[in-house]
Amino acid sequence: MSFFIDTHAHLYLPDFDNDRDQVVETALKQGVQKILLPNIDSSSISSMNNMVNAYPGICYAMMGLHPTSVKENFTDELEKVEAELKKGTYVGVGEIGIDLYWDKTFLQEQRNAFAAQLDLSLLHHLPVVIHARESFSEILDVLDGYKNKGLKGIFHAYTGDVVIAKKVTGMGFLLGIGGILTYKKSTLPEVVREIDLHMLVLETDSPYLTPVPHRGKRNESAYIPVIAEAIGQIKKLTLNDVASVTTENVLNLFSLDHG
Repeated sequence: MSFFIDTHAHLYLPDFDNDRDQVVETALKQGVQKILLPNIDSSSISSMNNMVNAYPGICYAMMGLHPTSVKENFTDELEKVEAELKKGTYVGVGEIGIDLYWDKTFLQEQRNAFAAQLDLSLLHHLPVVIHARESFSEILDVLDGYKNKGLKGIFHAYTGDVVIAKKVTGMGFLLGIGGILTYKKSTLPEVVREIDLHMLVLETDSPYLTPVPHRGKRNESAYIPVIAEAIGQIKKLTLNDVASVTTENVLNLFSLDHG
């Protein structure tokens, strides 16, 4: 049996302070052998890296400034991101992007922070993990200035339609598919049906976006097979097929060890 990778989990958050070891152990028992941790802002760097040190070869950290943390002081935050990336210990630049769901006040700052971090990803030859919430047109507008520059990465927690999915994957980006796929009113099944499995990766966004039948509870990496199974049902593939292809997609994108 191939193993799974959770490409997006915030297991370093306080939600897991009481049972973090158990959460990782349960994930491993479910075949989830690697977990990628995206950063939020300077306040999360220490706890995130503590997890990487505690679980070498299982947890991998990314460095970035989350769009909802982009405020007046975003240049100070970006300096910290830049300094961390120089250490060479991170596998990607994330979680970055634009979020217009919660607040539109800092749209220009979000655009500037996003572009600056895309530049950092190119400088350090790292893939990006993009957060796009009610902001696909703004995200694509920024990405338009990066054509043919070698950008690669994942559109995290993808919620767009098939048209945008084809545009994004046509640019070489993968789609992060998580618990939203299992929700009753989700339009993701159509996207999964239309997009090649080689352009999809699995994620939980733990502790958020818990898949059915666990919805209402805290999400965790052990639920990755639930998402994989849903993809398999849509594409008429075995769980092993989904695990094999999506894991290979991640290993190649982030240049991770196959072990």
